[in-house]
Amino acid sequence: MLPIHTTAPEFELLDQNGEPRRLSDYRGQKVILYFYPRDMTSGCTKQACSFRDLMPRFREKGAVILGVSRDSVASHKKFEEAHGLPFPLLSDPDLRVIQAYDVWKEKMSFGKPSMGVVRSTYLIDENGIIVKALDKVKPADHPAQMLGNL
Repeated sequence: MLPIHTTAPEFELLDQNGEPRRLSDYRGQKVILYFYPRDMTSGCTKQACSFRDLMPRFREKGAVILGVSRDSVASHKKFEEAHGLPFPLLSDPDLRVIQAYDVWKEKMSFGKPSMGVVRSTYLIDENGIIVKALDKVKPADHPAQMLGNL
């Protein structure tokens, strides 16, 4: 994880509609930048749907939500449509942003080590400074936890 009180790395990634999104587009707003392993898996679906369900409360607090995974733009579009997700899902197939935010790690899968995205979230303030960094979060509980940090 990147240290808090540092500037969040700038990026540009395509969202589920093929539109470029930059972190700097959200200056003046709080950003919840969450990294997740894969579209349509049970944990990632629980997490995304929990963010969706709490979206009005995040908006009230002036926060936007951005989800990032290695999945393709097309996969993100299917995920968005299947679950009515009202926030951008950013595609990072080359791992540039995932690695810049230090969430590409060795994990154990069925007793074997493999590299993958560790479910992690950064809270970035209106000036682009990291104010909270959490890793290995629980998918269903994590959105409410982030709401409490705003």
